[in-house]
Amino acid sequence: MDFPPRRDWQVATATLFRQETARVRSITFETTAWAGHMAGQHVDIRLTADDGYQAERSYSIASPAGCGPRVELTVERISDGEVSPFLTEELRAGDAIELRGPIGGYFAWDPGVSSPVMLIGGGSGVVPLMSMLRTRYQAGSKAPAKLLYSSRSAEEIIYRDELERLAAIRDGFSLVHTLTRGAPAGWKGQTRRVDRDMLAQCGFQSEEKPQIFVCGPTSFVETVADQLVGLGHAESAIKTERFGPTGDKR
Repeated sequence: MDFPPRRDWQVATATLFRQETARVRSITFETTAWAGHMAGQHVDIRLTADDGYQAERSYSIASPAGCGPRVELTVERISDGEVSPFLTEELRAGDAIELRGPIGGYFAWDPGVSSPVMLIGGGSGVVPLMSMLRTRYQAGSKAPAKLLYSSRSAEEIIYRDELERLAAIRDGFSLVHTLTRGAPAGWKGQTRRVDRDMLAQCGFQSEEKPQIFVCGPTSFVETVADQLVGLGHAESAIKTERFGPTGDKR
């Protein structure tokens, strides 16, 4: 698998916006120096204040691989954050930011691989997994794929309509939602935290040798990874990416 090289800081211009939930916004940036990316990689964003103060954060790329000079990021607003409030509330079309990437080769999926792929996301941890699903669809991959997606409430499900459309295609992708803080009337998904029984019921069996990608808050990722190992999945098959309380990737 060949990964595009990490680039120096470059200027990216915001062009399109889509409100995913009350706290989450997707932003499309245009840049003339983008080298392309693999599904699952991320970028660094740098903002510079008038007094010269700079703040940097890392965000997963949401757009599929092979999308040309466009980079889509999906950002959750963190109330006391230095970067996310600006990106989700103040940034307007035509505004420019500094961007560096793509970064990371460990947590990346190659659509040329035909083995099953299990995606497990918590909250905004679904973002790099969505890049993988979009890449899978655009590449016409028939690799069996499953997404187990944990959200606090139905209103906080990111990409809900798009995920439902992808699942409705019936091309080997299946979707399971679980809500941890109550469910609306008529809810047909799960209604608890991801646990061993849910992983066994909704995921691939270890003998199917799936590639597994887990992304979300640190405690979520560590718990899910331990449960997967307990179910017989090889540690080497489990790729993890996590973020802390400020939304920083780790």
